[in-house]
Amino acid sequence: MANEVLVEVDGRGVATVTLNRPEVNNAYNDAMLRGLHGAIDAALASQRTDAPVRCVVIRGEGKHFQAGADLRWLAQVQQGSADENYAASELTGSAVRRLTELDVPVVVLVQGACFGGGTGILAGADVVICGEDSVFSIAEVKWGLHASVILPQLADAIGPRQVRRYALTGERFDAAEAQRIGLVHEAVARDDVPARGAEIVEAILSCGPGAVAITKRLARDLSWSATGDAEFADLVQEHSDGRQVNEAREGLSAFREKRTPAWVPAGEGS
Repeated sequence: MANEVLVEVDGRGVATVTLNRPEVNNAYNDAMLRGLHGAIDAALASQRTDAPVRCVVIRGEGKHFQAGADLRWLAQVQQGSADENYAASELTGSAVRRLTELDVPVVVLVQGACFGGGTGILAGADVVICGEDSVFSIAEVKWGLHASVILPQLADAIGPRQVRRYALTGERFDAAEAQRIGLVHEAVARDDVPARGAEIVEAILSCGPGAVAITKRLARDLSWSATGDAEFADLVQEHSDGRQVNEAREGLSAFREKRTPAWVPAGEGS
């Protein structure tokens, strides 16, 4: 598995998945996404052995949990063919979808910032603990992009009304607001996040694994995020197409050139 994602499984069956690009605040590219898929593959494969994974914990190395997509990578993808763009969108969306569909509980521990696609990881997880100083943003629209492939999970986590608020404005919001709207379950002192996460894991391990799997499956089947393959393919196509329109080209160009996008009225910042 690529170094962008590290996986360690302990004797209890707890798989710790570490996003490992701290030099870019764990912004995801294709290698990180493939590493996350690899971690999910390993968890699924373990269910057919006598040492199954019973819980997945996702954390980020460094100062920040996850800064969304690596916009430099997106700019490279944008220059590719329609098929290459579709593949990148499918790789992104299916990572979050597979976390949602994994019968094993997923716990996410957040420090610092969590932006864009990172909020999809939170929404696709079962339990999220963050630091009180954490900051969040569903930021895609800031760059002329949209978050279609993670909207089902976000609708589950925070409801359509809050999606419309935060996915339409790209505003940043703090840990208290993230907890209020349901993106995270608890906000604790930053240094206490690992210990609180360990308590959550212990609670999960105290429960019957079969009952936990059935409960998660039934809860998922009643949710917004239980999209069929055809619906998911439509979301991927929307995501892929949205990357190749002129507005997205301008947004990513503005990012590379460290300037305000052309659609921002004169005199206003981004």
